[in-house]
Amino acid sequence: MVETNVKLAELDPVWARIKAEAEEAVKLEPLLGGLVHSSILHHQTIESALAYRISLKLASSEMPEQILREICDSAHAADKDIGLDARADIVAVNDRDPACDRFILPMLFFKGFQAVQAYRVAQWLWHDGSRDMARFFQMRASEVFGVDIHPGARIGKGIMIDHAHSIVIGETAVVGDNVSMLHSVTLGGTGKEEEDRHPKIGDGVLIGAGAKVLGNIKVGHCSRIAAGSVVLQEVPPCKTVAGVPARIVGEAGCDQPSVAMDQMLGVR
Repeated sequence: MVETNVKLAELDPVWARIKAEAEEAVKLEPLLGGLVHSSILHHQTIESALAYRISLKLASSEMPEQILREICDSAHAADKDIGLDARADIVAVNDRDPACDRFILPMLFFKGFQAVQAYRVAQWLWHDGSRDMARFFQMRASEVFGVDIHPGARIGKGIMIDHAHSIVIGETAVVGDNVSMLHSVTLGGTGKEEEDRHPKIGDGVLIGAGAKVLGNIKVGHCSRIAAGSVVLQEVPPCKTVAGVPARIVGEAGCDQPSVAMDQMLGVR
């Protein structure tokens, strides 16, 4: 058993840590044993655990868990990046969210992480031609998690959505790698245009709570958008914008705003 765990850790350290934390969680909270076993310890891979967890959360009288589980399993088998991106998301949440001190927490409890993983399956369905099923995943994720991400959007890895209530990301939006955003963020359009109409968010961007980024505009790498801002024009890289409408108020303040999670605008 020890040798098996060592090999697992070498091959997949994220999953090995989740399994170890799950075993400890059962000891600390025996009443959660059933949840932890069914969601984590019963599975051989993180992909299997994610498929189980997402299908369980999205199941309803309209679509049973077993069918959703088969869809999630198919998505993970066809696109290995779904599982790899999920691992990066877990590490990102653990690194950036002060309320997260274990890898197991996003898997079990954090709806921002779970909503992004549901989106990743929906995106695979969208590009595989199963667009109505992708829309079903979008609908159920919105109903269950309060997060509405169009399956046509493109979202990178290492994503952290804190609290995640009332997140809206439109069809032609692009979100780069290592982006952090807080609740009530909208990446939306500005009217009824049907072409490329949503924001393009660069790598390493931090988007504060309640911020709205509207239209087919670029937000440069490693920039910061202050809470409550309404962004209607392009944001250069490594800048901080704030206000309604948003304007540049300074530099980003660090190399990686999305990792530092510093939302203060020069006030100490």
